[in-house]
Amino acid sequence: MTRTAPRRSVLISGASIAGPALAFWLNRHGYEVTVVEKAGTLRSGGYPIDVRGTALDVVERMGILPRLRDAHIDLRRITFLDGDGDEVTSLHPHAVTGGVTGRDLEIRRGDLTDALYTAVRDDVEFLFDDSIDTLDQSGPGVDVTFHGGSSRRFDLVFGADGMHSRTRETLFGPEEQFHRHLGYCFAVFTMPNTLGLSHETVMWNTPGRAAAVYAVGDDEEVHAFLNFARPHPPYDAFGDPKAQRALLADVFADAGWEVPGILGALHDADDVFFDAVGQIRMPRWTEGRVALLGDAAYAPSFLTGQGTSLALVGAYMLAGSLADRDHAEGFAAYEHATRDFVTLNQDLVGEGGATLFPTTAQALAQRNARLRALSAMPAPEPRPAHSALTLPSFGTR
Repeated sequence: MTRTAPRRSVLISGASIAGPALAFWLNRHGYEVTVVEKAGTLRSGGYPIDVRGTALDVVERMGILPRLRDAHIDLRRITFLDGDGDEVTSLHPHAVTGGVTGRDLEIRRGDLTDALYTAVRDDVEFLFDDSIDTLDQSGPGVDVTFHGGSSRRFDLVFGADGMHSRTRETLFGPEEQFHRHLGYCFAVFTMPNTLGLSHETVMWNTPGRAAAVYAVGDDEEVHAFLNFARPHPPYDAFGDPKAQRALLADVFADAGWEVPGILGALHDADDVFFDAVGQIRMPRWTEGRVALLGDAAYAPSFLTGQGTSLALVGAYMLAGSLADRDHAEGFAAYEHATRDFVTLNQDLVGEGGATLFPTTAQALAQRNARLRALSAMPAPEPRPAHSALTLPSFGTR
């Protein structure tokens, strides 16, 4: 009688994008996968996100590209306004982002998480409304105690739990040592579509401040976005929704255009996401039998538009690197093969990513002149960083 070796068991913390994508590929490579998510269910809806370049090859190999193409929201216009609310210029979004019309995707975050979950739910164990409490690597595997009280042992553990990763903090220490603050804070929330917008974004700017409204379709609700310069993160506001609203109300108190109405909607919104704009830069992404991926390891910030794409590519590369290797060799291969791609995309913030939000009147005037010039130019070339990694073919079972 032939006996097969037991499947190696793994735990993934986080069920947003990087986690389910990694679960898909690890399952394909023969692992027994469990995903733990602190939320009670998948987070549906959400603001638009981009899938570009190499990440498109990942979702195509997963078999979910047709579904994502059907969910493409086709944002057609971004209009920039000055402090008085007068139009500076109106452009196709790809002129600003370096996207490729007809290939790159822009979809609601919830449409991607639903597609990823659907692709893995029948083959992977999901534990919702729970999280990792402690990790112990002193034995032959990783002994995990969950917040809900249970304990289990896994061969490997993966942190895909976002920019403020608890897994990273447990293994490597406080976030501050890896966080690169990019000089801004932002808030995103939904509000009524009082402007009657459709498939477009309208962005108002004054030096150091921006307010935008995103309409992903003809919906009754839109996503509001507030961004402001802040040299140091306002740590006292994190985790305190009342303090966040007060800070935003103070920063935008004298703003024109439709900003007073946006602030009114902020007061009533129950889905406010507030954070500092920053990156996670780490010298290594693994420790023992635990590895990090996605924003937990290398958040690039929304200024690059590449957070989702890095998460998808990182999941593919991490799982494939472990396919026929022990964890030490696999983790080393993951870092070696993926780091240059990550760094190139994080460095996009130094190539104009942050210049959408100038902090001085002179810089804002220069930005507006550049935007007006873009409207007279042909479609831009795609940014090389988006496709800088060619996916290897890893054998699957």
